[in-house]
Amino acid sequence: MSVAAQSKPDVATAGLRVAHILVVDDQRANVEMAAELLRVRGYRVDTAISGEEALERIRVSPPDLLVMDIVMPGLDGYEVCRRLRAREETALLPIVLVTSLDPYAERLKGIEAGADDFLSKPVNWPELFARVRALLRIKSLQDEVRRQAEQLREWNAKLEERVRKQVSAIERLGRLKRFFAQPVAEAIVAGGEELLAPHRREITVVFLDLRGFTAFTDRADPGDVVDLMRAYHAAMGRIVDAYGGTLEHFAGDGVMIFFNDPVPIDKPAERAVNMALELQRAFQPIAENWAERGHSVGLGIGIAQGEATLGVIGFESRWEYAAIGNIPNLAARLCGEARAGEILIDGQTERDIAHVADTESVEPLQLRGFLQPIVAFRLRGMQGAG
Repeated sequence: MSVAAQSKPDVATAGLRVAHILVVDDQRANVEMAAELLRVRGYRVDTAISGEEALERIRVSPPDLLVMDIVMPGLDGYEVCRRLRAREETALLPIVLVTSLDPYAERLKGIEAGADDFLSKPVNWPELFARVRALLRIKSLQDEVRRQAEQLREWNAKLEERVRKQVSAIERLGRLKRFFAQPVAEAIVAGGEELLAPHRREITVVFLDLRGFTAFTDRADPGDVVDLMRAYHAAMGRIVDAYGGTLEHFAGDGVMIFFNDPVPIDKPAERAVNMALELQRAFQPIAENWAERGHSVGLGIGIAQGEATLGVIGFESRWEYAAIGNIPNLAARLCGEARAGEILIDGQTERDIAHVADTESVEPLQLRGFLQPIVAFRLRGMQGAG
């Protein structure tokens, strides 16, 4: 490169950095002169005297712009340019090619090789400085676009992870809502899975079963059986959810709900008996509808209170939250003794609700699985209810 020195200072930045320029020429005097003039204008400049050295310097410390002679032994400027364009990390590196050969022919070759600009020798230094400034502005914009694209990728990755977690939470919430009231299920999804670990707690268990259902299934059309079950389950499910009960057992006409677990609540027995009374009221229109069609069905309910073992049981593809022990069995047996429209409760439940409910004692019941007769009561209603 020949020299015609101009040295007016530049504001030389790439983004917020001092711009880094690599000057390449096999003539050491030319490369040092160009480097010094660029340094005077505020740029950080490295030099190389061959195409091979230029590629190595770019690999170690990528510049913001490359000013390179075309005619060099070994790798010429064209080949260096082609190799840089073939690599993703240098595909957009601004490159200015300089030559003393025929400007028109060399310009075409330079453009085909991927050069961004072209200068002829002897170099017009003000022109070089102007082109350097212009290309660095473009490089700065490219870097900003690349930075924003990378930030966008990071945001997208975070968004995808957030969506994945939300989808997983929704799926978990959907499964948990099979057993728990929605607020409880949401609390568990939010990080309270330790609530489901095996433990013992006093609970109030409500067991439901249809009276006359076996005879109904023997006589009724299969479609009628499904219609009855849909109406029954819809009414029961709505009320159980409204009272915040935990649905433990749901098989055919048998339904088991309990209160005070996995989250303790105030007055679980009162909540259980109020729910049971509302269940009986909700089932009455269903029973009357089928009575008009010649079928006698009714709802029997048993309620018992005491300690039980609770936790998740099952196997890999199917888990359930269960209450195990005498209390669930007692509620089921009391339900079995209850007539259509009747609610039978055990002694402990009666003691907890006696101040708010009307009950009457029944003859001690000899229930399967229990050695001693069970003291039981019939729930008639809540005190003060019309």
